[in-house]
Amino acid sequence: MTHAYFFGYGSLVNRNTHLYTPVRMARLPGWRRQWVATPHRGLCYLTAVKDEACAIDGLVAEVPGADWAALDTRETGYDRHDTMVPGSDHATAIYAVPEQSWQPHGPEHPILLSYLDVVIAGYLSEFGTDGPQHFFETTSGWDAPVLNDRDAPLYPRAQPLTTPVRERVDDWLASCKSTILVT
Repeated sequence: MTHAYFFGYGSLVNRNTHLYTPVRMARLPGWRRQWVATPHRGLCYLTAVKDEACAIDGLVAEVPGADWAALDTRETGYDRHDTMVPGSDHATAIYAVPEQSWQPHGPEHPILLSYLDVVIAGYLSEFGTDGPQHFFETTSGWDAPVLNDRDAPLYPRAQPLTTPVRERVDDWLASCKSTILVT
């Protein structure tokens, strides 16, 4: 059997959004996250961007039977790149939106708050109380507006919120002076 692995750095860190097992926590040097808009999604989503001065946390998981079809569909609009995760003896895929597909973010291309909530819930669960802070610090593009869709989530994998997740996200957005759009 051929083994294939991916590095999840956004919603894939939240185990409630997928069935890939087993997973292990990892830190990937040479990358950071960035919020970008893309014509494939119409909203701002996270992408991985090469940055030798940065390292991002995430989860490494195996793709069962090396059957990439379902994950590639989930990651429509992203290209798959091989990278090496420290401590691994195998290549690991990381998904990144091709830079030529980036569109300016703005009110017509916001970050979904329900998506950000899912991401932060994953980081809090996997990496503890320091996880969300490291996520925020290693992600750029916080000038993108945020659509508050918590009451009627538009993100298809939205999860129920806990108070710690809500507080972490709300405090960070307030510190960034993010523009919050209401549905």
